[in-house]
Amino acid sequence: MPKIAGGRAARGPCFLFLFFVLAFFCRPGRIAAEETGAGQTPAYGDTRISAMIGEPSNLIPYLSSDSSSSEVAGHFYIAPLKYDRDLQVIPYAAESFSLLEEGRRLRFTLKKGIFWRDGVEVTADDAEFTYRMMTDPRTPTAYAGDFMIIREFRKLDRYSFEAVYEKPFPRSLNTWMGALLPKHALEGQDLRNTSLIRSPLSCGPYVLSEWEPGAKLTLNVNPDYFLGRPYIDRLIYRIIPDVTTMFLELKAGKLDVMGSLTGLQYSRQATEAAFQKEFATYRTLASAYTYLGYNLKSPLFSDARVRRAIAHAINKADIIKMALLGQGEPTIGPYKPDAWAYNHEISDYAHDPEKALSLFAEAGWKPGRAGLLEKDGLPFSFTLLTNQGNEQRVKTAIIIQSQLKAVGVEVKIRTVEWAAFLKQFVMPGYFDAIILGWTLPQDPDGYDVWHSSRREGGLNFIGYADAEADACLEAARSTLDQSVRKKYYDRFQEILHRDQPYCFLYVPYDISAVQRRFRGIDPAPAGIFHNTEQWWAPLDEQRYRISAG
Repeated sequence: MPKIAGGRAARGPCFLFLFFVLAFFCRPGRIAAEETGAGQTPAYGDTRISAMIGEPSNLIPYLSSDSSSSEVAGHFYIAPLKYDRDLQVIPYAAESFSLLEEGRRLRFTLKKGIFWRDGVEVTADDAEFTYRMMTDPRTPTAYAGDFMIIREFRKLDRYSFEAVYEKPFPRSLNTWMGALLPKHALEGQDLRNTSLIRSPLSCGPYVLSEWEPGAKLTLNVNPDYFLGRPYIDRLIYRIIPDVTTMFLELKAGKLDVMGSLTGLQYSRQATEAAFQKEFATYRTLASAYTYLGYNLKSPLFSDARVRRAIAHAINKADIIKMALLGQGEPTIGPYKPDAWAYNHEISDYAHDPEKALSLFAEAGWKPGRAGLLEKDGLPFSFTLLTNQGNEQRVKTAIIIQSQLKAVGVEVKIRTVEWAAFLKQFVMPGYFDAIILGWTLPQDPDGYDVWHSSRREGGLNFIGYADAEADACLEAARSTLDQSVRKKYYDRFQEILHRDQPYCFLYVPYDISAVQRRFRGIDPAPAGIFHNTEQWWAPLDEQRYRISAG
C-alpha cells in the first residue's frame, strides 16, 4: 500500500509497505563481519533510538496514510504473509496458504498460539473482522479497494479462512500482508475515537509503553512474540521535525539510527573519520519518488498544456544536483527506474523554457504586468506547499520557484508542520500545488492513488480523472500475467506523461546510518531494515540497560 512519505528518519519491520530495493550499495566497502555479528552469540538488551520527522497520526493500520504511523504500527500488528529478505512471499502469522482455482481462491491457516497482549488468541475471527471492517463504507480508510474486490470471505474454522475472487487479482497476496486487527477489542468501537488509536493492542514484537506527544514514543519488547523475543529490549522514536537537527543529534550520540540522510550529510559530513568510527552508512535507491502535484480543480492547473509547460520549465538535473547533491535519479512516472513496470520508452520533457512559453501561450497565458504571465487579467501566481523539516523538498521548492520565475510564473513557498500539512491541506485538497512523495509497495498497482473513484476519501487528492487511465488500472489488476500487466502499465504511464497531473521529479537514494554497536544487520534486496528483530548489541557495548518484560 502506498504511504505518504514525510522524509522520515528510521524504518522498522513494517509489513504495510516494504521497500523494493534492487540496487544496494554500502559505504564503506563491504559489510565487516563485526557489523553482521557473524560467528558471535547474540545478546539480549539495550535500546535503539531512532527519529521521525512527523508524529504518527493513528496507530490502527489502514486508518492512516502517513509513513510515521505505519513505521510505528508495524511493530504491533502481524499479517498472514510477508516478504522475506529476497522479496519472496512467505507465511508470517499463517501456518500455510494455498492459491486455488488459478488464484481465484486463497486459503489460509493461521498458526495456533499467537496471542494479543491481553491474552486473547489471534484467530480467523480477526481475519474476518478485518475484512468486514475494511468493506464497511463507514470505515474511514483510503485502502478499502483491495478488500472490496474480494467476492466472498469464508471462515472455515477457528484458524482457517478463504478469500474468493471473481477473477485472479495480482495484489491478492499483498492484501493479506496487511495487519490483522483484534475483533474483540475493536468490534462496536467508533474507529475515529477509539482509544486504540493511541494505545494499540499488540501481538507483534513490541508493545507501546509511552507516547509523549510531540516528543517521543517508547516501545518495550514483547517477550511472548510468537517468532521469539527480539534481542533489543526497547525502541525509542524521537520526533524531530528537522533533518539538520536529527543529524546533529546523531553525531552527538543521542540517536542510533537515522534514515534519509541528505546529500550534503552523506557526501561531506558522514565521510569524517570520527563519524565513520561510530556509524556504518548504507545507500540504496529508495522505493519512493518525489513529485510536484497540482490541484486539478484550480483554474491555474486545469489545462494539461499548462502542466506540460511547467514540465518543460523545470530542470530536474539541476534539482538533483543542487537539492540532492546528486543523490537521486530522475523519473517520468510513479515507478522506480529499475522496476519491471517502468516504461523506458517514454522520453522525458526536455528543459526548454521557449517551448514552455509556447505552451503557455496556447493555453491563453501571455506576458503581462510585472513580468508575470496573465490570462483574463489573472496573473499566474500560486502557493507551493511542502512539509517542514524536509530539507530536500524545501530546496526543491526554491529551485522550482527560480525556474518558473524565468518563464513568468510566480511561486510563493509555504512550509507546514507534517501533521497539519496532511490533515488540513493535503487530504482535503486545500492547496494550489504541493511537493510530496510516495513510498512504493512491491506491486505496481496504483489504483488507490490514481483511479478516479479514489478522488473522494481516497489518496487521489489532486482530483485526477481519465477514463482510459482507469481502464488500464482496472485491466492490469485483473490478470496474473506480468507481460500483459506490463502493457497496461506502459500505456497508463503514457497517459500520465501526456496529462502531467504530477510533474514526477526524482527517486532519491535512501541513505541510512546505523550505530556500529548493532550486529545482525543483513543487507538484502529487501534493504537493511527487514530483520531488525534480529539486531543485537554485545553486552560490553550496550549503552542502556532496562528490565525487559
